[in-house]
Amino acid sequence: MPEQLELVPRQDRPLLENAERDARERRLAEVTIVDADMHLHGLPSSEEVRRHIRHANLQRLFTRWNAEIPRPRGDVWVGGRVKYPPIEGPSATAAAAGGLHPTAATMLESMDRMGVDYGIVSHTPLLHVAQHPEVEVETELAAAFARWLVEDVLPGADRLRTLLYLPITDPKVSVRMIEEFGDRDGVAGFLITAVNYLPLHRNEYMPVFAALEERRLPLAVHASHNWLERPFNLFPRFLGAHALGTPFYAMVHLFNTVIAGIAARFPDLPWIWMEAGQSWATFCASRIDNEYRQRTSEAPLLTRMPGDYIRDMHFTTQPLEDEFPPAQARVLFDYLNGAHSFLYSSGYPGSDFDVPGRVLDLPYLSREEQLAILAGNAMRVFRLTP
Repeated sequence: MPEQLELVPRQDRPLLENAERDARERRLAEVTIVDADMHLHGLPSSEEVRRHIRHANLQRLFTRWNAEIPRPRGDVWVGGRVKYPPIEGPSATAAAAGGLHPTAATMLESMDRMGVDYGIVSHTPLLHVAQHPEVEVETELAAAFARWLVEDVLPGADRLRTLLYLPITDPKVSVRMIEEFGDRDGVAGFLITAVNYLPLHRNEYMPVFAALEERRLPLAVHASHNWLERPFNLFPRFLGAHALGTPFYAMVHLFNTVIAGIAARFPDLPWIWMEAGQSWATFCASRIDNEYRQRTSEAPLLTRMPGDYIRDMHFTTQPLEDEFPPAQARVLFDYLNGAHSFLYSSGYPGSDFDVPGRVLDLPYLSREEQLAILAGNAMRVFRLTP
């Protein structure tokens, strides 16, 4: 007779208990750490963003955080096996903190427990809004979230920066957002979702890239998944759709960015590719170079090998892939110019978030390379001062 398991309710460890112990044992307080992709969490009532929406009908419909935002399919939390703090509601400690917005206080509390000094906040609630059939929903929510973060959340939180969501579906609105918010305190750059179907090589998008380059503001492309995409319908479980789907959209836009000459036309525009891992980028650089040698006439704007443009870009580390033996991992690391291009990111509080210690555990990195990934590269890209 099989052993009967007793289900004991609510026996979870406190959130980030292990991360806090790891930071203490590694003495991370003595090391500067920048989290290049901390997901927005600790959200208060949706009314806070709702009052920043200027479109009357959308304001009426936006009654909760995920109202009007398409939600991705898939059991990210593996039937509850992966624990996740609620996106909504600041922690009790943070809510009582004086002088700071509760959302800012919640994120700072998470950073403190992981040993992070600076957090670059990304707009994960908006990663699938580009799939909404009404463009105005994307543009209005992008502007409302930007006003809420810049005016309400970030003031006084000197350790927080944000990459504002850019509704690039409408390039004219995107340029206006860059002009309005690009110089505001706390804005480190802008972010677009990889889950879109936009031909970013077309001329109407060039003013967006020019406006960012003029201000030396990075553009991050945040990967995500879409199980409803026809090729991923083949997978009977979410595992395949998530493992392949997340880097898939980043691959499409990376190939197009390089082949169409966008990276060549805007050499001073920093590109950051987020939350797709690392191995996909090595595949892209190798594959695109091989094709380019046979079809150079189809990429006339390129003055170097396509892979060279990729190695000038930046890639966040989460989810950190450490499946390769150290010798092979070192080859891939050097192939992507990882000592210069990798940015530590936690992805917290996502289901596959990484603590800073993951970088320190990589045996093929020198101490100098570890510190560059944990902070040095990000300090340069986001123009942070110690």
